[in-house]
Amino acid sequence: MKLWLILIIISPIAYLIVQQSVKNKTTTPVWLCWLVIMLPSCIWTIWTYIFGQDQPLPLPVFLFPLIVCPLLYGWLVQRGKPKKSNLTSTSEKEQETVVPVAESAIESPPPRPIDRQEETTLRNCFPWNVYYLQTIDYRPQAIFCRGKLKTIPEDAYNKIKRNVEKAFGDRFFLIFQESFRGKPFFALVPNPEAKATAQEKVKNDRRFGFALTMFLITLLTTTVAGVNIIGTSSEELLSDPQLFVPGLLYSLPLLLIIGVQKFSHYFVAAYYKIRTTLPYFIPFPFLLDSFSLGTLGAIVQRRSPIPHRKALFDVAVVGSISSLLLIVPILYWGLSLSTVVPLEESSTFDIQAQDPRVSFFLSLVAKLALGSSLEAGMGIDLHPLATAGCVGLFIVAINLMPIGQLDGGHIVHAVFGQKMAIAVGQITRILALLFALIHPYFWIWTIILWLIPLIDQPALNDVTELDNRRDFCGLLALALLIVIVLPLPGAVGTWLNI
Repeated sequence: MKLWLILIIISPIAYLIVQQSVKNKTTTPVWLCWLVIMLPSCIWTIWTYIFGQDQPLPLPVFLFPLIVCPLLYGWLVQRGKPKKSNLTSTSEKEQETVVPVAESAIESPPPRPIDRQEETTLRNCFPWNVYYLQTIDYRPQAIFCRGKLKTIPEDAYNKIKRNVEKAFGDRFFLIFQESFRGKPFFALVPNPEAKATAQEKVKNDRRFGFALTMFLITLLTTTVAGVNIIGTSSEELLSDPQLFVPGLLYSLPLLLIIGVQKFSHYFVAAYYKIRTTLPYFIPFPFLLDSFSLGTLGAIVQRRSPIPHRKALFDVAVVGSISSLLLIVPILYWGLSLSTVVPLEESSTFDIQAQDPRVSFFLSLVAKLALGSSLEAGMGIDLHPLATAGCVGLFIVAINLMPIGQLDGGHIVHAVFGQKMAIAVGQITRILALLFALIHPYFWIWTIILWLIPLIDQPALNDVTELDNRRDFCGLLALALLIVIVLPLPGAVGTWLNI
C-alpha cells in the first residue's frame, strides 16, 4: 500500500515538472506527456503489487518502459511543435536557439511590429565599426538583428545596449548570443514588466508570508522524518509530542544546508541586480513508520534576466560550494556520533546500515571520522546528524548535474557555451540511464533528469567568455561531482582498509 501512496505523492510533482517543461513548446497535451513519463513507475508498482516486493522485477519489465517511455516522450514533444512557415528565409533556417530570458517573457503576447521609423532608429543603434548590421528578422517572440561583429564581444554588447536603451527605454531586453554556426547575433525580446513600477516588482518577488509558511511546513515534515529515523513509532509520537524534539537533530541541520545554498543564490543574484523570489522550501509529505526525506529541497525563481555568463557562473557555483563547505563539518560530526555495524549485502542502501563505499567522498569523510573502527565489510548506523549531512550531499550532487537549469548546467553553460552545454547534458542523461540499469534504486532520479530541458536560458550577453580563474573553478566543481557520485575504487578501499 505504501508504494501506491508514494506514487500518488510523486504524480502531481511530476505533472508540474512536465508542465513547466513543455508549456508553450508543443501542442501535445500536458496530460499525455505526463502519462508517458509516469508509465514506468506505474508498471513497476503494479508488478510489485501483484507479485510482492520479494519478487524482483524481470529485466525486460524494468528495461522496456525505462528506455521506450523517454523516447516516446521526446517524440510527442517534437511532433507537437508548431511548423515553420514555408516563407521562412534562409537566415531563419540556421537553427539558432534563443531561449526567452524569463518565464514571464514566454507567456507575454508577441511583440508589436516596429514601424519604419522605429526600424531606422534600431539600425542606428548598431555602429558599423562595432557590429555591421545586415538583416532584421521578425519572429513571434523576438526581433533578430544579424550581421558581422567588428570588435570584442563585451564592448560591442555594452555599446549597443546603451544605444537600444536610449532609443527604446526598457521596452526590450537585448540578448547577444551565438548561433550553432558560431555567428554572433542580437535579439530584442519584449520586456513584459516594462510599465511595472519598482514597488510592484518588489511586491511580486518577495512573498514573505508564503515563504515563511512553506518553511514551517517543511520544518514539520523534516522533523517527523527525523523522528522516524530515530525509530520512534507513530503511536509513541502521537501519545508524546515531546518526542518531536529529537527529530530536530535531523531537520535543523538539513534545512540549514538547504537554506545556505539557496540564500547564497539569492544574495549573489542581488549583487548582480538579478531579481529573484525568496527561497521557497518544498515539503515532502511524510509516511509514518517509513523513511522519508521530509523535503524536496527549495527553489529560487528568477524574475529578471541574467546579465552575462560571469553572473550565471557565480550564482550557480557559490550556492553549491557554500553548501558543501557546511556539509563537510556536519557530516564529519554526525559520523563521529554514529556507530559501526556489520553490513549485509541486502543493506547496501539501508539508511540504518549505510555503506559509505557508495560514494568516494563519503568514504573519505567516514574514514576520517571513524578511524580504524570502520573496516571492510562494515557499515554505519547513521546518527540523525549524519543522515542530514548525507541528504545534503545528495542534494548538492543532484544540483551539480550538468543539465539544463541545474547549477551544474549553469556552470557548463557559462564555461563552455550553450551549444556545448546541450551536448554535455545529453551525455549526462545517457550516463544516468546506464547507472539506473546497474542500480535500480536511482530510476526516479534518472526520470527527473530526463524531464529537465537541456536548453538553459541564455544570459543577455551570452557571447563574452569567462576568465581563466572561473574556468578552473568550474572544472573543479564538476570534479567534485564525480568524487561524490562515483563509488569508492577497490584499490583505494584496500589501501584505506574499508
